[in-house]
Amino acid sequence: MKEVLQTILITAMILLSANTFAQTQNPQSGETEKPKKITNTYFDIMVNGVSTNLNYGGSNDGLEDFKKETKGIQAGVSFQAGITPSFSIVTEFYFMMKGGKLKADNPLTKSEITQRLYSLELPVLARLHLGKFHANAGPSIAYNLSGTRKINGASTDIAFKNSSNDFKRFEAGVQIGGGYTFRIKEKRIALDMRYNYGLTNISRSQDIHNRSFVVSIHTSPRWKNNPFSK
Repeated sequence: MKEVLQTILITAMILLSANTFAQTQNPQSGETEKPKKITNTYFDIMVNGVSTNLNYGGSNDGLEDFKKETKGIQAGVSFQAGITPSFSIVTEFYFMMKGGKLKADNPLTKSEITQRLYSLELPVLARLHLGKFHANAGPSIAYNLSGTRKINGASTDIAFKNSSNDFKRFEAGVQIGGGYTFRIKEKRIALDMRYNYGLTNISRSQDIHNRSFVVSIHTSPRWKNNPFSK
């Protein structure tokens, strides 16, 4: 819940800033300058660092002091299809390292444990453009290719079958966030901050959900012939 509140706060700050600064005033005439009406269609290759953790449902509050984030990578492609100058559909496909860590003497496992998942993920987001700012949200699905579990330094593979210690292959979640775009002629550099809230339980016997926070930078030229614009 703490991560969710932080994400909502970040998104609210982005939207507030967008409403304040999306339009600029002409210092001589006092009239509002209208932004150039262009559609925003880009194709990007993504290589980002990610910070992930696990949520343990009803046991999560008692584990907060023992939880530790794990670091990983996200690598894939992102396609932003501009529908109108103020609205785009964003779809991505990437490989991502997820997981979380519990320190020793925690109430759940007693021992130090680190669990990692190696996944393919596909989000589809609605993106609202507010000047140079944007806000996006939408569903995502993921397929867990493999995983590892390290307990007190000893590592084993995570199984994806039906035993009590096994995990599930498929999961679903919701992504929400926003960002800011710096434009340099026909190119852009876009900063995007996004929180991934796992909706489905990934464990066969426990209540475990993925959580992740991703900060990414995209840079690419705009498509000159946009087949999606009206």
